[in-house]
Amino acid sequence: MDYNKFINILNKRIFQESKADLVRKFAEHPHRYIGLFRPTKPKGKIIQNLTQSAEIKFGDAFEEILEIYFNDFDYTTLPRIYKTDGRKKYCLDQLFEKKDKIVFIEQKVRDDHDSTKKKGQIDNFIRKIDILQSEYPNKIIEANFYFIDDCLKKNRKYYQEEIDKITKDYGLDCFLFYGEKLFERYQIDTWSEILKYLKNWKKSIPDMPEINFDIDADNSFQEISKLETLVFRKILNNDEIFKKMILTISPEKKLLFLLLDFFKKEHKKTNKKIYDTLYGLLKNKLKIK
Repeated sequence: MDYNKFINILNKRIFQESKADLVRKFAEHPHRYIGLFRPTKPKGKIIQNLTQSAEIKFGDAFEEILEIYFNDFDYTTLPRIYKTDGRKKYCLDQLFEKKDKIVFIEQKVRDDHDSTKKKGQIDNFIRKIDILQSEYPNKIIEANFYFIDDCLKKNRKYYQEEIDKITKDYGLDCFLFYGEKLFERYQIDTWSEILKYLKNWKKSIPDMPEINFDIDADNSFQEISKLETLVFRKILNNDEIFKKMILTISPEKKLLFLLLDFFKKEHKKTNKKIYDTLYGLLKNKLKIK
């Protein structure tokens, strides 16, 4: 894979819309950000939220990267969303076909889960295997429980024991892999490239996320202005969230004045009362006569 394509996937998945996601969380879960029983101040909580979000989205980005690498080696992507008879929907992380073989991969970033979560993950893995055996009764199915990071193997003994039981009880090849081993299994000789690209990419990202959205107010506005009016309404009707969180991400109020102008223009363009309401609420917050 080309390096620029690799890092564009990471940057898009991890950082694009991260500001809008943060503001949406302020509106939907204000109790998580304010209150006496929080050991962090607004800046610390925002940094924590952005870094945790980046960790989660890294896994999403690597799902896309792994799929592209498998496709490059002639593995065809199959539909990944299936419903059971009870109409519950399951989304498979990776599902490929090559010749007469179906390759299913349950993909995780690292093996550092507690006992409750690891049991739930195995149960979920088994349900997906059961679905696949019903969907593809005449195909050879290989099921892989895969962790990208091979440095952490907290529950390896537990997972291997469960994988061995599944192999026996369900009559299919089932494997536990960490890091490079999955790529070796399917003869995809790209692991060294992945490591090199990740090392170079990490040199280009900041040590800490930038929480002052006014530094790049225009781009911040382009992202945040796409949020639903409901989000803005909740925030502008919550004085504590506005003072403690919104004024932390927009200390110079550049972003806020861009939003104020946006609400005014949208009201004129659409004649929707909600934009006039938002304009009035924000104007009051900014103490504009």
